[in-house]
Amino acid sequence: MSPLSAAQAADPTLQDFGSDPWWLIGGKVVAIFVFLVVTVLMTMWMERRVIGRMQLRVGPNRAGPFGLLQGLADGVKLALKEDIVPRQVDKVVFVLAPIMAAVPAFISFAIIPFGPTVSIFGHETPLQGTDLPVAVLLVLAMASMGVYGIVLAGWSSMSPYSLLGGLRSSAQVISYEIAMALSFVAVFMFAGSMSTSEIVAAQQDTWFVILLAPSFIVYVITMMGESNRIPFDLPEGEGELVGGFHTEYSSLKFAMFFLAEYINLATLSALATTLFLGGWRAPAPISTVWAGANSGWWPVLWFMAKVLMFIFFFVWLRGTLPRVRYDQLMKLGWKVLMPFSLGWIILVGTIRALRNDGYDMRQIVIVAAVAAAVVLVATVLWEMVRGGEDEKEIVPVAGADERPDPAAGGFPVPPMDAPHYRGGPAGASTLKTPPEEVTSGTH
Repeated sequence: MSPLSAAQAADPTLQDFGSDPWWLIGGKVVAIFVFLVVTVLMTMWMERRVIGRMQLRVGPNRAGPFGLLQGLADGVKLALKEDIVPRQVDKVVFVLAPIMAAVPAFISFAIIPFGPTVSIFGHETPLQGTDLPVAVLLVLAMASMGVYGIVLAGWSSMSPYSLLGGLRSSAQVISYEIAMALSFVAVFMFAGSMSTSEIVAAQQDTWFVILLAPSFIVYVITMMGESNRIPFDLPEGEGELVGGFHTEYSSLKFAMFFLAEYINLATLSALATTLFLGGWRAPAPISTVWAGANSGWWPVLWFMAKVLMFIFFFVWLRGTLPRVRYDQLMKLGWKVLMPFSLGWIILVGTIRALRNDGYDMRQIVIVAAVAAAVVLVATVLWEMVRGGEDEKEIVPVAGADERPDPAAGGFPVPPMDAPHYRGGPAGASTLKTPPEEVTSGTH
């Protein structure tokens, strides 16, 4: 058998799933769980070390060699903290919200392929938890379920800061999830499937990051919005919301939100690797020189290298970019990414139809992808540079300086008691200023 046919034979298909023994299925579940937990710990360490180097700081260097155990120390610290539940909260929802945020994050990783079909104790099995005909849609569904945990955490906390953080998160994730789903459509057209294993197999010759560069750029922007990280961490903006939706949480409940965020980081990075960077396949210089680069357990190494590259990209952005305004965030999602994605889908559909009719469209696809990517990047940069230049100028209205009547249907302003009341008999305080000035807050 030639090396090419052997590599094709090692590519898993949908028929290869569902026949594993129970011990192998359980082993895959445990392996994915351990991988995610270790990835979270290593991501925390890498984030602190990288940002420390960018900011001319040392970073963690006490807990373990080079501070490698700092993430484990943080986990122990959170577990030993007092678990405080504020009064008047909805305790059932308050406790369930962190679980609803963390569990979908674990489930999403079940459809990510780590490598080809290998032999484990004499049993041939794909290096993947499971696969579905609509596997990519499972990730979108779990991302939507994770938002319920954030929204319910904000609502059940009975805090205005938490509630505003939950509302911001729901609006942000819904907006960017639509653009993310649209970026997947072009991948589905070229791969002919929504199965992650078949999408990886479709990139055997050319990675989709080359053929579908605009979709890749849209996905990179939207995955930052989905992960609630800088520059799109508006639901957790400590400057205006204290801590956002998890302001009232502590101990293990807060740790679950923390865990869900970093697992989503790993899942989004792994999904980008699967859809656009050839999944577990080795890059071109290695795969062309070494015939066995895409067989056995070596593909796990290529997959891990690509995921770590994306995680480093997230960390680099956090240490580089400032937080955007909320109107800029929503404008980018609704007015730039979505219309562009729809136009790109129409162009890709036209190219695929011509290709099915026998036309050689590969060069045209690459040229169109490069041109569309340049247009998209230029548009995003232009919107960011412009900032608030297109905001309407506030024109003063005649009579605007007049004092509004608090009782005229507006929002009532409560009186400030301390400076205006003198002590006296019980219930017999007298005002130092007229009542209307106390009520209107103009003192």
